[in-house]
Amino acid sequence: MDAAITVSGLVVDRGRRRVLDGLSFAVPHGQVTGLLGPSGSGKTTLMRALVGVQVVRSGEVTVLGEPAGSPGLRARVGYVTQAPSVYEDLSVRENARYFAALYGMSAREADAAITDVGLADAAGQLVRDLSGGQRGRASLACALVGAPEVLVLDEPTVGLDPVLRVELWEKFHALARAGTTLIVSSHVMDEAGRCDRLLLLRDGELLSDCTPAQLRVDGRSDDLEEAFLNVVRAREEVGVSGQGREHRSEERARSGAPRGSEQEIGA
Repeated sequence: MDAAITVSGLVVDRGRRRVLDGLSFAVPHGQVTGLLGPSGSGKTTLMRALVGVQVVRSGEVTVLGEPAGSPGLRARVGYVTQAPSVYEDLSVRENARYFAALYGMSAREADAAITDVGLADAAGQLVRDLSGGQRGRASLACALVGAPEVLVLDEPTVGLDPVLRVELWEKFHALARAGTTLIVSSHVMDEAGRCDRLLLLRDGELLSDCTPAQLRVDGRSDDLEEAFLNVVRAREEVGVSGQGREHRSEERARSGAPRGSEQEIGA
């Protein structure tokens, strides 16, 4: 089966700064793929590119067989941003039922989405009166009610207590088992183990595309955070080594020395 999402050579610049540097990867159908990395690594920019709202310099992003952002994807792709995307002057229930009507879904399905995100007791409250975590869950409910085939979630568990985090991750995996493809970003490495697959970003580069088990092997640690740091250190060491070789080659060229004479040049 073709991948749900395919990214090839994606480059995004913001001013003179390169935010994403030639990313290429594929996301399988019906899995929870974690997009992890420190703040400023390019996670949100990549997610914006996946849903077709990011200006890109070059590269291709294909979602469900169509270019990202195509009109035909609007009802098939859900996107929950870090900032809540709901109407503050409406209640949770009114928001969910409004979005349900847009998608041709019923009020009962809207109420079920509210229950799924743990907001049944707050369904009648205005969004402006909710906590930050509750507002995020209200946005998630509005995305879920459309039953999207691809669901892109930008740090959906920020500000949630441990119990709610576990419940949401159970919901994510239930959606995946039903066939939904989920992209979930986080800068909290303990959530990496909850994903089927991981995309690890740092400074706009894709460091690794693997399973949590493979990351533990590659990073030589059972602790995923330590494994990630080991992968980063290994990449940095390769970069430093490459710069050293390039410098020695330049010195050799300037001196006219033959290959293999690096020790003499450095002496």
